[in-house]
Amino acid sequence: MDFKAELEKLNITVSADIIKKFELYYNKLIEVNSYMNLTAITELDEVYIKHFLDSLYIIKAIDNSKPYNILDVGSGAGFPSIPLAIVDNNANVTIIDALNKRINFLNELVKYIGIDNVCAYHKRAEEYAKEKRESFDYVTARAVARLNVLAELCLPLVKVGGCFIAMKGVGASDELKEASNAIKILGGTVIDNIQIELPYEMGKREIIVIKKVKETPAKYPRDFNKIKGRPL
Repeated sequence: MDFKAELEKLNITVSADIIKKFELYYNKLIEVNSYMNLTAITELDEVYIKHFLDSLYIIKAIDNSKPYNILDVGSGAGFPSIPLAIVDNNANVTIIDALNKRINFLNELVKYIGIDNVCAYHKRAEEYAKEKRESFDYVTARAVARLNVLAELCLPLVKVGGCFIAMKGVGASDELKEASNAIKILGGTVIDNIQIELPYEMGKREIIVIKKVKETPAKYPRDFNKIKGRPL
């Protein structure tokens, strides 16, 4: 698997330092995964394609010609935010996750691999929206929840003019129909659905790009139990 060649297809300038950082990331992920459940995918080529490369397709939805602030909601083991931070110095990355042990892992990870454009916090999205409402150019989530739930967690954190980027597997079109009312109520409009095919027939993905066209009404997001129990 030629990881460097795949990155170059995304117009990513690849240095020896970048390649080394991904090696360190893989090593730390596998080490910690031996005692903490971070990922079911551990084979080297699969991690590089299904986690690292898959995360970096987010670049297709981002204008990274200038510095930008991006929030990763429910990042888990750092996807897509850590791969993005490794390759893009213009990315100012904030990560939130509801599990503190994951945040501890991520803070240890960024020190270990040597990146300084990432901050990770133990926060729930609906709580963080009270602190950082409409503060981010981009908000993303990868494989966290269905889109009608994700929209209410993420869109309140996006600046007007910014985008919520939902990274999904195949079948996202059905989720889009289900979430169309929520997206409209929360101030968003769908501007793209990017179709991705991973190399070596390792799967297909969809990246749904939702632009924030107006402010989210102040009553959103609701408490998570209400969001999950009665999606908009």
